[in-house]
Amino acid sequence: MAPSAAPAVLLDSLGKRFGATEAVVDLSLAVPAGEVFGFLGPNGAGKSTTIRLLLGLLRPTTGRAEVFGDAADDVERAHRHLAYVPADVALWPGLTGRECLDLLAGVGPGTDTAYRDELVERFGLDPGKRARAYSTGNRQKVALVAAFATRAPLLVLDEPTSGLDPLVEREFRRCIAEAAGRGQTVFLSSHQLAEVEAVCTRVGILRAGRLVEVAGLEELRRLRRSEVTVELARPAPGLERIAGLPGVADVRWTTPLQLTLALTGPPRAVLRALGEVDVVRLDVREPSLEEIFLDYYGRAAA
Repeated sequence: MAPSAAPAVLLDSLGKRFGATEAVVDLSLAVPAGEVFGFLGPNGAGKSTTIRLLLGLLRPTTGRAEVFGDAADDVERAHRHLAYVPADVALWPGLTGRECLDLLAGVGPGTDTAYRDELVERFGLDPGKRARAYSTGNRQKVALVAAFATRAPLLVLDEPTSGLDPLVEREFRRCIAEAAGRGQTVFLSSHQLAEVEAVCTRVGILRAGRLVEVAGLEELRRLRRSEVTVELARPAPGLERIAGLPGVADVRWTTPLQLTLALTGPPRAVLRALGEVDVVRLDVREPSLEEIFLDYYGRAAA
């Protein structure tokens, strides 16, 4: 669905300063068309500022942002390619939900109205109510239905599930998968790590306005520590040397027949050592995205 071969999102040495405060610092990132990209960071990390720069709502202090090759500050051109859901949705209070959806459809790059009607049912939205009567969650539903029903090649979602209940969050994840299946690009900013882990193929981690990591989820897991549990049929005193093998840390013998360890990198040396003893069970647990994320922030605080 991309209108050109240009990346869906291009941020080049992007920076934004508010007085003495650097909100975004030398941020460079390319998100190719069709990717579901997770933009991670706690409150105050600079995620929303970056998105406002991408939307052309703020002017950068340094660098540039582009949407499918169009400069982000050329709002009329850039916004032809995207639909946006903010964290805090404001609607026209005197209009019904249906009227709000129709108005949003009129300013976007085209809407699949049949799919929109399906989403209204799936999200449990009452489109006949006035917007002033909607809760925070229902206002969020209106914005999500409008965005997912559009055929914009880029969906920019800033903390889009705040205020939604778990059943609606499940529908949200389904909609992300359906958008990806249509070839749409999704730029998802969130601090809900389980949500990002469930839907994104690649993530960027933002810390104090700086992009400290960009990688696929599997690559991130390979770079971080996995937890290995080994159960033996009989004691193996010689296995104590496993603590000195490359990538091994935190070796703990919980019983004479069970040990746990943390492993970073290729497991070849560990598997060779385990092949010399009588192993009855071997479990390897990869780190969750939450553990990876907290590891980055833990190292920053150390």
